Amino acid sequence: MNLPNKLTLARVIMVPFFVAALLYREGDSTPARMLALGLFLVASFTDFLDGYIARKYQLITNFGKFMDPLADKLLVCSALICFVGLMELSPWITIAVVAREFIISGFRLIAAEHGKVIAAGIWGKLKTVSQMICIVLLLIRPDGNGMINVLTEVFVWLMLALTLISLAEYIWKNREVLREG
Repeated sequence: MNLPNKLTLARVIMVPFFVAALLYREGDSTPARMLALGLFLVASFTDFLDGYIARKYQLITNFGKFMDPLADKLLVCSALICFVGLMELSPWITIAVVAREFIISGFRLIAAEHGKVIAAGIWGKLKTVSQMICIVLLLIRPDGNGMINVLTEVFVWLMLALTLISLAEYIWKNREVLREG
């Protein structure tokens, strides 16, 4: 197993520890919340790092193509679901994000059956960045001031908008996959 794949697996392994830290004492423990923040930042960095290394050294594998996006979805969806449980994020926003991820995964499965690989578009990349920033802000918000709360709300809505825009772009650009499927 190459280094990018090991980094992807490390990200998957970090998810339950991240969730446990975030949910510890129902999210009211500042040290545990900061541990969750640290784990999330490290996991997010491994997402960047594994892709960078895989592309630079041509270490792209089928395992990586499958597991990397799955690890990303697991990390982000776990975080958003935890925030719903902590009553820090609206369930319908989380449902929209999770539904988008299921729809795109379905598209990719259909495309793969036809030997096609569908790359992420710019809107999808912007969506991912907005999700990461939004989750970081949600992690620090309980100790934040009014400005952090405003910034968090802006990024929640930005994340939702980019989720919907990226879904629409993805469906539009790959509509032939549905016709073939």
